[in-house]
Amino acid sequence: DLAQWREWIWDQPYSPHPGYAYFKGQWYRQIDPQFEEFFPRGVRSLIRLDEIDWGGGGVNGIPPLEYPARSEAAEADYLADDDVVFGIALNGEAHAYPKRILAWHEMALDRLGGIELTVVYCTLCGTVIPFESVTDGRHLTFGTSGLLYRSNKLMFDRETRSLWNTFEGVPVVGALAESGLRLTPHSVVTTTWREWRTQHPATTVLALDTGYRRDYSEGAAYRGYFSTDDLMFQVSLADDRLSNKEEVLVLRLANSTTASGWAALAITARFLDRNRLFHYTFGGRNLVVVTSEHGANRVYDAADVRFTRKIDDRRLGDSEGRTWQIVEAALVLDGNPSVQRARVTAQRAFWFGWYAQFPDTVLIE
Repeated sequence: DLAQWREWIWDQPYSPHPGYAYFKGQWYRQIDPQFEEFFPRGVRSLIRLDEIDWGGGGVNGIPPLEYPARSEAAEADYLADDDVVFGIALNGEAHAYPKRILAWHEMALDRLGGIELTVVYCTLCGTVIPFESVTDGRHLTFGTSGLLYRSNKLMFDRETRSLWNTFEGVPVVGALAESGLRLTPHSVVTTTWREWRTQHPATTVLALDTGYRRDYSEGAAYRGYFSTDDLMFQVSLADDRLSNKEEVLVLRLANSTTASGWAALAITARFLDRNRLFHYTFGGRNLVVVTSEHGANRVYDAADVRFTRKIDDRRLGDSEGRTWQIVEAALVLDGNPSVQRARVTAQRAFWFGWYAQFPDTVLIE
C-alpha cells in the first residue's frame, strides 16, 4: 500500500542517505533525462527529498506561455461575462489571464507595467502568484519542472536548474538553495471577466491564439479534478477543519516572533462573502479585506484608519466620515490622493495545499 508506506516514511526522522538525491535523479531520469539535472551528487536541499513527487509529465511538459499575445478588452469576444480571470495591475497597466487558458500552461513569462513577471498557477493548489523575475539584480527564466512538493508545483530556473517553491518564491533544491534569494510577489485578483473589465476598461487580456492547440473552453482544463474534493497526489500534512479544496484567501507576513520568521493567515472565501469589509490585526498590522459583489478579495494595510462601511465596489467610508477610493495599488483618500493605505499581497488557494505548506497558519472560517 503505497499511501500507507509513505505515511510511515514521513513519520520517521528525516536523515537521508548521502546518495539519496542522486538515486532519485537516476530513478526519475527514466521518465525524462532532464530530471537528472535537478539531483546531482551532493545537491543542497531545504525540503524533504522523499516528499518530491513526479507530477505526471516531463520538464516543461506543461508548456509555459512566453510573452503571449494580448487582445484589447473589446476584441476578446471569446470570453463570457462570468468566465474566471486572474487580474493583475502594475504601474497603471492592467492585464487579465483567463483561467481557461492559464490552467493549460500553469505559467506565463510576461512583462507588465515595465516589470518582468513569472505568473505561476499551481492548478492542484488553486493558487496564482505573479512574481518578479528579477531578484538581486539577476533576471531568472523559469520553467515547469514536472515535479511537486506536497502537491505544490515546483518550478526551476533555467540558469542553474535549481528547484523553487512556488508558494514562497524561494529556491529549495539546487545551487541556489541557501542563497537567500526570494522573488517579490505581487497582488492578483480572482474575479469575473465582466467585473475586471468594468473596473479596468483599458485592460488587455490573453489572446486565444497562444500558439498551442488546447480546448480553451471554460472549465475544460482539470474538469475532473476541480469537480471533486479528491486529491491527485498524497500530502504529508492534512487538516479536516475544511474540505480539501475549499477556497481560502491566504497571505504571509514577516514576523520576527515565529520560528520561520513568517506568519501565515487563511480566511475562507465564504466568510469574506458574508463579511465584505473585514478588519483583522495580524502580524502587528491592521489589515482590512475588501470583497466585491462577485467575490474578488483585496487586502490593504489600514494602519491607523478604521473603515466602517463599504459604499460600493469602488469606495469605502471610515470612522471619521471620510471616503476612500478602492484601487489596485492602495486605498486612496478622496480629496487628498497623497494619503494612501497600501495593498498587501494575497491570493486564493485550496485549503489542503496551503495547510500542507504552512501548518501553523491561522484560520478564520
